[in-house]
Amino acid sequence: MKDAKSRPSQFRQRIGRVPLLMLGILSLVLGVWGGLIRVPLNLPFPTENANWITFHGPLMVCGFLGTVIGLERAVGLGKWWTYGAPLLTGAGALLLIVGVLGKKGETLLTLGSVVFVLAAAEVVRLRRELFTVVMGLGAVTWLTGNLLWLWDWPIHRVVPWWMGFLALTILGERLDLSRFQKQVRSARPLLWVALGVFLAGVVWSAFAQRLGERLLGLGLLAMALWLGRFDIARRTIRQAGLTRYMAVCLLSGYVWLAGAGILFWLRAPLEYGSSYDAALHAFFLGFVFLMIFGHAPVIFPSVLLLPINFRPVFYVHVVVLQGALLLRLAGDLGGWPGLRQLGSMGNGIALALFLANTIWSFLGPWLGGAGRRERSLGGPLDKPAGGG
Repeated sequence: MKDAKSRPSQFRQRIGRVPLLMLGILSLVLGVWGGLIRVPLNLPFPTENANWITFHGPLMVCGFLGTVIGLERAVGLGKWWTYGAPLLTGAGALLLIVGVLGKKGETLLTLGSVVFVLAAAEVVRLRRELFTVVMGLGAVTWLTGNLLWLWDWPIHRVVPWWMGFLALTILGERLDLSRFQKQVRSARPLLWVALGVFLAGVVWSAFAQRLGERLLGLGLLAMALWLGRFDIARRTIRQAGLTRYMAVCLLSGYVWLAGAGILFWLRAPLEYGSSYDAALHAFFLGFVFLMIFGHAPVIFPSVLLLPINFRPVFYVHVVVLQGALLLRLAGDLGGWPGLRQLGSMGNGIALALFLANTIWSFLGPWLGGAGRRERSLGGPLDKPAGGG
């Protein structure tokens, strides 16, 4: 009886969340489309609306990642007002996508990050632990970056703050899981050093770009080494199925995080050009999207209240993404435009495969697809978001 009564409620929740998730995915698809045109690749787009190209970065960071992370946080908290964050960021991204002039889209995205900071503060109030504080700092860096963007700072000067949002959010989620393994005495002091250097770099980049970006790079490298040494994924990679898949994504992502850190350290200041492209995509594609690949089997079930249907074919988009990204970075750093184009196309294909595999993981059982179903309905306040 209890299950029967809960089904209508779950259905209503699922239906209410799907539009917000779709706004995030729309931002992803059109953000990637605009990015491919910038490479350049000859792809069609509305000639009267260049926003897909101009706002490639904001659509990916604020429109896609901000909306999806905001939705996950709202689901975990279970408070109606927290849904204002993904609603505002999704609406703001939609205004950018359809070509609305002025700062209406930027303003809505910034207001969404305000609500997200309030939600992060609520999480800290409910559970005052290191991982919630770190994620709260990530929320503040996102809001700061959005305010700078709203005040007409160039995107390349805003990027360090957006990187802070994603790096600290991911680090916080991994710290949440680290509570379930034996603690190493040196782990906490080393973490504080890595965090201190990284945050110093983010803040200092607003005043002295070269020094700030070099500190940021050193902080990214230190975080990558810390995660590679102390994250629970080192143990879970020995398991099988979905758990191993998540660990492979996470450990691979830490390698790309280290690579991004090295590029920031060696190539600062990063403004435009090939070094900028290489460093940013090592971080956002190599690190962030591998984290998304690894966490998607937890995030999407928690949002949609559906079980995951893991299949080994998930490894395909992981391999394609990294292989294509290696080509892209080789083209960037070696001065080979053709190789950069080829790698960029491969990255787009990898993201398309990721979306296709994720959608099929939910639809497969209903359409007779085979696979092993592994339910995972965790959220930031009950079960850690990331079982790898």
